[in-house]
Amino acid sequence: MAAVSTYLNFARETEQAFNFYKEVFGNDFIEGIHRYGDMPPSEGAPPIAEEDKHLIMNMTLPIVGGHLLMGTDAPESMGFKLNTGNNVHISLHVDSKEEARKYFDSLSSGGEVSMELQDMFWGEHYGSCTDKFGIQWMFHAPIE
Repeated sequence: MAAVSTYLNFARETEQAFNFYKEVFGNDFIEGIHRYGDMPPSEGAPPIAEEDKHLIMNMTLPIVGGHLLMGTDAPESMGFKLNTGNNVHISLHVDSKEEARKYFDSLSSGGEVSMELQDMFWGEHYGSCTDKFGIQWMFHAPIE
């Protein structure tokens, strides 16, 4: 079955972010939590730094509408260079204003509201925020 998911990279806080998202969406992780320390050594690859072994290699959380949110830690010690920008938003299309409000309030807590939820001229109830981990969210609901 074909599907699309969103993959998020964090410097060293994937586990904290995903525990927060787990609380917001009320779902459990699928396929467990995979850490860099769980990887078997690869011939020719340098060993994983001790301080990076607890970091997240991959984790997956279903959010709404069958969409999967996936994530990893991207430590510089492993050659990653993380650049956070404004070029990506996760856009949630939900069934009601109440559901939009629930997710908006949870995800904006400790973050920053860029547009308060409101009825818009194009016929949707819409708002946006950046969560406390720097991830940008958009919320869409029908005007009832």
